[in-house]
Amino acid sequence: MKVIPAIDLLDGQVVRLKKGAYDDISKYKQTPAGQADLFRKAGFDHIHVVDLNGARKGRFVNLPVIQKIIAETDLSVQSGGGVRSFEDAQKLIKAGISKIVCGSMAVKNEREWLKTLYHFGGEACIMGLDLKDGKIAYSGWEETADEDAFDFLQRMVDEGLQEILCTDISRDGMLTGVNLELYKSLIKQFPELKVIASGGVSGVADLEDLNSLNMHAVVVGRAYYEGHLSLGEMKRF
Repeated sequence: MKVIPAIDLLDGQVVRLKKGAYDDISKYKQTPAGQADLFRKAGFDHIHVVDLNGARKGRFVNLPVIQKIIAETDLSVQSGGGVRSFEDAQKLIKAGISKIVCGSMAVKNEREWLKTLYHFGGEACIMGLDLKDGKIAYSGWEETADEDAFDFLQRMVDEGLQEILCTDISRDGMLTGVNLELYKSLIKQFPELKVIASGGVSGVADLEDLNSLNMHAVVVGRAYYEGHLSLGEMKRF
């Protein structure tokens, strides 16, 4: 299992939200590029960056900040938040982002999402499966879709999807532990799919539990920033 450190960006600053709420923000002192360089020095070569402004506004806002991270650290970056069209995805890939994470576009504009998936392939396109009370959430997690999440996912797998980032919103940023049952169900139903867990990691025990499921990867944010996990502990996996 790979541990992927996270940087969430709001107005160019490193922040974390609780349950995706924009009115419950923790800000951190490191600059985005400075934080990314700490991850690089610890031995990580790939990070997860979210454009929170973009997720809410529907257009990618923090791209210059992410380009600065890439230029100064040479890290591989997967990023999402505000990717709403094929042209948006194309712009990010051209800017040097290695993998694009799309959630809202897949739900709201399936035609554009599939065009993106077909063009760039499953290795470069990660679908964000963000779940709120069992339903797919999108548009900065402020709206939910009607279609059953697993039915929707099956259709996407049939179209060539290879990798998902699955977040249990109720646990995101809460340090309350990961939703193991959710990830067990996903792996059982979609054994060929690369599943990245996100939300709720509170310490080493959660990483060990996820590792025991043969999880492809896990994104770690608040647990690191709040001192519940060291970079050394994260790098063990």
